[in-house]
Formats: sequence, C-alpha cells, structure tokens
Amino acid sequence: MSQTYVLTLSCPDKAGIVHAVSGHLLGWGGNIEEAAQYNDTHTGLFFMRVQFSCGSTGMDAMRESLATFTPAWNMQAALFEKAHRMPTILMVSKQGHCLNDLLFRWKSGLLDIDLRGIISNHRDFYQLAASYNVPFHYVPVTKETKAVAEAKQLAIIEEAGAELVVLARYMQVLSDAMCRALNGKAINIHHSFLPSFKGARPYYQAHDRGVKLIGATAHYVTANLDEGPIIEQDVARVDHGMSVEAFTAIGQDTESQVLARAVKWHSEHRVLLDGHRTVVFR
Repeated sequence: MSQTYVLTLSCPDKAGIVHAVSGHLLGWGGNIEEAAQYNDTHTGLFFMRVQFSCGSTGMDAMRESLATFTPAWNMQAALFEKAHRMPTILMVSKQGHCLNDLLFRWKSGLLDIDLRGIISNHRDFYQLAASYNVPFHYVPVTKETKAVAEAKQLAIIEEAGAELVVLARYMQVLSDAMCRALNGKAINIHHSFLPSFKGARPYYQAHDRGVKLIGATAHYVTANLDEGPIIEQDVARVDHGMSVEAFTAIGQDTESQVLARAVKWHSEHRVLLDGHRTVVFR
C-alpha cells in the first residue's frame, strides 16, 4: 500500500539536480505528487521540496539510499512521512489570542501537529487547556529562578518528544542556552512595530503616533531577540478614527493568522533555512 513522503533538500546549484533527484525517487518506485524548487542566485544554493507516494520501498531503505546519494551533490536532505503529525508544545503568558486560535485550528484538523502540552508562566489558561484536554504545565519565572524554570521547561519539552515549540505570546526573553537548545524548532510571534515601539503596550504607542499600518512577524527563535529568520509577515490598515482598542483587536487578529500560517508551513516541512533567511514553499 502506497504511503506519502516529503523530501526536502538544499545544495550548491548546478545543472542536473532535478533530473538526478527525480531519477532517484523513480528508483524507489516513487511517484511525484508535488514539487517546488528555488535557486538563490545570491548564495548559489538550490532548494527543493518534493512530495511523493511510494509503496515498494520502506522509509529505512530510502534513508539509507539517500545517504549514498547526497554526498556527490554536497547535499543536505531530510525525508519525512507526510502522515506524521509533528509533536508540538505551545508556550504562553497572559495574552491568549494566539493560543486560542492555534487550539481551535488544531482541534478542527487545520494544523498537522500533535499537540502534547502547554507551558505557561501564569495560570490564566489552565481551564482553556483543560477544555481541549491538553496537559497544562505551570512554570513560574522570576529573574532569580529563570535558569531553574528553563531547565524544567526543557525537560517538559524533551519528555513530550516535541519537534516544534511555539511561543504563542510567551512574554519572557529566552536565555542564550535555551535558544541554542531549541535552535531550528521554535517559532515566535511579535508585532511588527519593532524597533519603533518596544516595551509594554505597543498598540497604545502606535495609536499615539498615528500609524497607518500595523502588522505581525513570525520567525524562528535565536539568541538575537526578535531577529531570527522570518517565516511569515502580514499587515492591516488602520486610521485616525479607530480607537486604541480597535488597533489592539486588529493587531491581535493579524498576529494569530500570521503565527498559524508559520506553524502550518513548518509542520508540513515547507520552510527551509537559507542562512539568516527562509525559503517557504507555500
């Protein structure tokens, strides 16, 4: 019986890559269902995502075969079962709009993730988690207990087998050590007013300055605060006649949608790192 797989790869660009990859998949008995590619002329790198069905070769055999194929192309490649739902942990503080949106999308089958828990430094959303039958982990954080708290959070993430951690408005700056531990598998969301409107109540600051566009950015977490590779962004128009409450509502809605798209694309292996940028095969 055929199963569906996803192959992602990157390597120095040169002629014949697509032909070679297609031929290799054919050797497995694979049938390509979806393919996307990108040539970065600035870095000289080639990126590709292929979704294919195969019934004659198993995952272990394909991975062994791939290991013999990639060196000749100086290629980084990864193979996934499409049916595998990515184990995920959500982290949140006191603003629940992104958390609520992700929970609804997950429960509705709109996100290909296996939600295994919620971590929070506040108790505000334990009832919401319970209503979705999702384990809730309360881990308070203070300046004095930050290292201990992060160690506990990482233990929860590891025990859950999480392959993705989503900071759904988790309002604590992660330490360098935690950023390194979550490298490449943690996604954060923030309003797009940085650096103009840093600190508390950014929508109030934006309203006070009379901005005409507000937005949100989803990006991978790095030790450089809010400077990780960007996955998705969006904006919404506002005007002088809107209240600060309207600004906030529009901004939070934009944040929720941007984060949901980033989580969806990451969980479907559609995001490939290209240095400090990303290639997103939507």
